[in-house]
Amino acid sequence: MDRYVYAFTEGGRDMAALLGGKGANLAEMTRMGLPVPPGFTVTTEACRVYLATGAEPAGLDREIADHLAALEQAAGRRLGQPDDPLLLSVRSGARFSMPGMMETILDIGLGDASVLGLAKSSGNERFAWDSYRRLVQMFGSTVMGVDSALFENAMARLKQARGAVDDLGLDAADLAGLVETYKTLIREETGDSFPQSPAEQLRRAVLAVFESWNGERARLYRRREHIPDDLGTAVNVQTMVFGNLGPDSGSGVAFTRDPATGLPGLYGDYLANAQGEDVVAGIRNAVPLTELEQVDPVSYGRLRDHMSTLETHYRDLCDIEFTIERGRLWMLQTRVGKRTAEAAFAIAAELVDEKLITPDEALARVSGDGLARLMFPRFDTSAVGEALAHGIPASPGAAVGAAVFDSAEAVRRAAAGEKVVLVRQETTPDDLPGMVAAQAVLTSRGGKTSHAAVVARGMGKVCVCGAEEISVDVQGRRFTAGGITVEEGTVISVDGSEGAVFPGAAPLVDSVVMRYFETGEHSAGLVDAVAQAMRRADGARRLGVRANADSPEDAARARRFGAEGIGLCRTEHMFLGERRPLVEAMILARTDTDRERALDALLPLQRQDFVGILEAMDGLPVTIRLLDPPLHEFLPDRTELAVRIAAAEARGVQPDAHDVELLDAVGRMHEENPMLGLRGVRLGLVAPGLVAMQVRAIAEAVVERRRAGGDPRAEIMVPLVDTVEELRIVRDEVEHVLAGVSEASGVSVDCPVGTMIELPRAALTAGRIAEEAQFFSFGTNDLTQTTWGFSRDDVEAAFFSAYFDKGIFKVSPFETIDRDGVGRLVQIAVAEGRAARPDLKIGVCGEHGGDPESVHFFHAAGLDYVSCSPFRVPVARLEAGRAALDPTEHSDSR
Repeated sequence: MDRYVYAFTEGGRDMAALLGGKGANLAEMTRMGLPVPPGFTVTTEACRVYLATGAEPAGLDREIADHLAALEQAAGRRLGQPDDPLLLSVRSGARFSMPGMMETILDIGLGDASVLGLAKSSGNERFAWDSYRRLVQMFGSTVMGVDSALFENAMARLKQARGAVDDLGLDAADLAGLVETYKTLIREETGDSFPQSPAEQLRRAVLAVFESWNGERARLYRRREHIPDDLGTAVNVQTMVFGNLGPDSGSGVAFTRDPATGLPGLYGDYLANAQGEDVVAGIRNAVPLTELEQVDPVSYGRLRDHMSTLETHYRDLCDIEFTIERGRLWMLQTRVGKRTAEAAFAIAAELVDEKLITPDEALARVSGDGLARLMFPRFDTSAVGEALAHGIPASPGAAVGAAVFDSAEAVRRAAAGEKVVLVRQETTPDDLPGMVAAQAVLTSRGGKTSHAAVVARGMGKVCVCGAEEISVDVQGRRFTAGGITVEEGTVISVDGSEGAVFPGAAPLVDSVVMRYFETGEHSAGLVDAVAQAMRRADGARRLGVRANADSPEDAARARRFGAEGIGLCRTEHMFLGERRPLVEAMILARTDTDRERALDALLPLQRQDFVGILEAMDGLPVTIRLLDPPLHEFLPDRTELAVRIAAAEARGVQPDAHDVELLDAVGRMHEENPMLGLRGVRLGLVAPGLVAMQVRAIAEAVVERRRAGGDPRAEIMVPLVDTVEELRIVRDEVEHVLAGVSEASGVSVDCPVGTMIELPRAALTAGRIAEEAQFFSFGTNDLTQTTWGFSRDDVEAAFFSAYFDKGIFKVSPFETIDRDGVGRLVQIAVAEGRAARPDLKIGVCGEHGGDPESVHFFHAAGLDYVSCSPFRVPVARLEAGRAALDPTEHSDSR
């Protein structure tokens, strides 16, 4: 027969999956001999059975009754007896901490008769009625479903009538009357009465805590924290101790170190004559924990000793709840405390120095997400007001600037020395100059993998996408949000870490961690702690870390951040800006001579781009992707051209001949689904001279760098390959050009040729493709799109929110690798590719390369490196080290 209930004396902290975190830690403190009120835990398994069947597990009522009888015998009192009753608390306790997300009911066992007995045994009538009103209020809202605001309003009306500032201004008679008011509210709202049976109270309270696992706030919290929905919660039933017995009693919350900064010491709050929920709810102002030393030095000394014992035992920051009942200290809960990113790094380093943990354990206690938050400027949260709007935090950091509504204006104002924020409905490649010029990018559409988000992250620009509360009027050069209109030139503040937009210039706090990565400048404290973690990560990791970089400046920055090469150099970005007329000439060419003339004009420009990047990454590999997007992306917008031509005709003016020619070309090249059309390797196969021009530019750049004494290590990557035949044809052309440059220059040019694996067919035929490819690089952005059948630019806004609400997604597959689908294709391609070519180098260059959880997967899948935006390089390095030390992430392919 299954067992569903354990006494605190029977468990330990290694039983969190069964007893929940709170129950396991209560059992651990009991085993340690700390003063814990006795109790028992109903397991998570009981919760799962109840939620699955809608009925209590067989035998649960008997087990609870047996454990309750043991509590009663030990206490010498029965639950809810008329004279000096035993009272219980019923609290949730999931495996992973979900503070405040589920339910608590205190003072179970009180009724109309036992409240009088409690008043007599305690000698404090007010305390007894205060406890009873708490029970009726909690039970009414949590178990019986009465709107909690009705109880709060009744309390507020009573305090106003009595002229009371807080609940301490109400006497016993007031509270007794309030109990009757609450009971009347319950009858009116539910048609049922507050139960007087202690056994019924306990049973219904336990089931209500089970049901709170599926409450709205609990589900939202689990979604945000990536906690599985099928774990269920345990329920802790514990003997009540009372902090509301008078001035010699109270409750508090304490931390063994500062959870904001990591500094050692005792931190927390204490509230005299109060229960624990009063501290959390803030119904009265608590005092700093240090003031307890003046009020009750004996209890303070004991608490300090217990906190030291717990931190040494858990070897980590501990979060503690306690109650003092008439001078006697009781420990109600402990857990490893939540902390800021800054505190996480500081505490890990300090515990290593104190020899409580090893450097490997310290690395496991910090995270790439935390490091990313530390790398960017932040707003002083104490100085910002109400947000204008909220969106998706697409690229972290904080920035202030004047709102502008097109790329040209952003460039113009930035050139004049003004800081700007580019505000668009969504961005396109045409907006790149404005994005470069702007301090931040704000869009009303799009998600974390939209154009704005991907490009902004690559440049380290602050970005908030999908801020649907704002309505962007590009023609009127303004946006509105919540009835407020922001005109062009108005200063706004964008928080890319929180996804918020504020009016005016919010004060910024610089990042010393970013300065450390940029310059190597060292300082004590946080920077030392980060440096210590990075050293251990670099020493432990197997995965290499490269950067996605398209310019010498980005390449140099990536190298400072620790990149070991470039995993993706996008050549299409080199065709924008002032070079666009040359690209247009190539596209519009009617003859081979015209096309060759346009390509010849582009060649020296491309060559110098590559020279600069190879110089910045001298001695390290630089993987250069041949042109990938469809050519129409380099032409003006079809609608814009049509409008210009129509406007000219309406004025009786001959339309510009170049516009007419461009519109004709755009029409000819129009595709219903261009991302699955003429792009990538297909473009190289049908556009004469394009591959040869790009390869020649690369080869000549290699020659120039070698003649200058450099060590260029260019690699040529062919995008969007579906079949080995495509790659074979392009590789033959590449090698022919390389051989020609080698012969003409007298310098040997040997560039490895590989391919992106970004289509399911390529992944499933990787063994064949590896016969022609010297390396693979997974383009997981397109691989995710084509595996799921999603259009990345459309689906996030269209239905992702519904998928999150329905539990289909825990996280966007464009943000974190889909291990079961896309990840399975990666594993197949790695295995079959290496079976065909054992020395095959394999990396990833999609957005997932900088995602912490995805880095762990790529380590386990046996990849050689990940590549990400320069500003994510430190994050990837840290997570690669953590993955190497994670016993659950084993690499099977290396």
